[in-house]
Order: sequence, then C-alpha cells, then structure tokens
Amino acid sequence: MDYGICTFPTDYAMQPAELGRAMEERGFESLWVAEHTHIPCSRESPWPGGDELPQMYYDAYAPLIALAAAATATTKLKIGTGISLVAQHDPLILAKEIATLDRISNGRFLFGVGGGWNREELANHYDFPFERRWKVMRERIEAMKAVWTEDKAAYHGEFVNFDEVFSNPKPVQKPHPPIHVGGASPWGITRALRYGDGWIPLSGRGDTDLLEDMKLFRKMAAEADRDPDSMEVSVYIAPNDAERLKQLRDAGFRRALFLGFPVGSKDLLPILDEYAEVAQKVG
Repeated sequence: MDYGICTFPTDYAMQPAELGRAMEERGFESLWVAEHTHIPCSRESPWPGGDELPQMYYDAYAPLIALAAAATATTKLKIGTGISLVAQHDPLILAKEIATLDRISNGRFLFGVGGGWNREELANHYDFPFERRWKVMRERIEAMKAVWTEDKAAYHGEFVNFDEVFSNPKPVQKPHPPIHVGGASPWGITRALRYGDGWIPLSGRGDTDLLEDMKLFRKMAAEADRDPDSMEVSVYIAPNDAERLKQLRDAGFRRALFLGFPVGSKDLLPILDEYAEVAQKVG
C-alpha cells in the first residue's frame, strides 16, 4: 500500500514546498490538495461534514499552483488534486494547466476529480442546473483527454463544444495523467469505471463501510468489463490505525491518504512522523 497526505494548503499552514520535502524524506508517495475557488457568503448549501464550515475551506490556495511548488521542491513525490472541481473550470484552460504541471513535475501528477457539494459556488461559475454537474464533469474530462492525446482535438457535447484545436504541451504520462474519481458508492464507482483510472472513496463519514464498498467495486468492475486490479482505489482521510489499514490493504485498497491535520499548523512534522510509523507497521 502507498501512503500520502491530503490537505488544504493555506497561507497559515505548512507551505507546499516545505511539506513536500518533509513528506519525501519520510517516504510518503503522494501529496493531494483540496480545491474551492471561493465560498459564497450566502452559505445556503449544507456542508456534508457538519454544521460549521472550517476556515480552511475559505482560505485554500489554488491547487495546481500549490502543487507546482511542491513538485519543484521534490524529485519523487507524486502530486494530486483531492479533488479538483472540474465543473467549475474551462476544460481547455484546465487541460493546458495540467499538461504544464505534468511536464514540470516530470510525470508525477494525479488528477483527482469530483462534482462538489456547494451549489452556490458552482452557480457563480456557470449557468447550468446543479444536478447536471456530473455530466458536465464527464464531458470536460472527455474533452481534456482528447486535448492531451490528439494532435488536433475536437469535442462536441451538450455542455462542451469546440472544433479542432492545437494544444501543447502534451502531458509526460501516456495516454494522460491518471484520473481518480471521488464520490461515494455506488455512483462514485459507476463514474470511476466509466472514465477514470481510479476511485477515491471518503472514510469516516456517515454509514460508509469501505470493505463492503470494495466488494461492490470489484463486482461492478467485472460487470463493466474492467479489470479491478488495473485501477487504483485510494481511501481519502484514511484511519490512523494499523490494524484497520491492514484490513483495507488486504481488501484491495492501493493507497491510504492521511489528513494533514491540524490543517492550519505550520509544523506538521510530528504528525507526519506518526503517520510514517503507522505506515511502516502496515507495509
């Protein structure tokens, strides 16, 4: 099992370059950062994690810029979005930025994607029904795949529509950076199998049972004629418990992403040491 950290980079937290170096020194595989372009003042959409929205949601850095800082400070550490709110982005611009980051990092970028929960945040970007964000995300990912893999790329869908374009650079990773789809089962699994290379379920929220989710993932993968072992399934906000992690590893989870907490701390070294010790026990 590989181990990483998921966090919200902010100006009052341990900075991405410093965090990346510390993670690489301790043998972590990957750093994943969250995204919110802004938080609307209305606050009408309930946060799935509870009543009070944590301050880090208001203050998060732009993820790809934060990851670029981590990439240039390291040589092996993989860098990922956990997750990118794809429906809030122009696909041609996002495709260019990701290809550039994959080049800068020499092929270390992991593209974690999701639909998001904040209705007002999305509405400030584009005028389409919130419930259609999943189709919007799929079309934009399909369009970006075309841009990354074709010399002359075009895409014609309901929400994304452009004639042939040239877009360079192309990513280092072929055919494109791996796409890891967030979301609970069964719908997160369905989307991951349709256009992803991995799936990222969230641990510790509601009645989620990750072991049962993995059984369902493997069953649905077989039904979709996809090899479940060819896809990476990661657990987001992994439990800091060696025995539980062993269960997840043995069930088929390929990556555990620990929460970089306290997110606002400028010194995460003690918690990184603790996570590294737990990872070493699990192997």
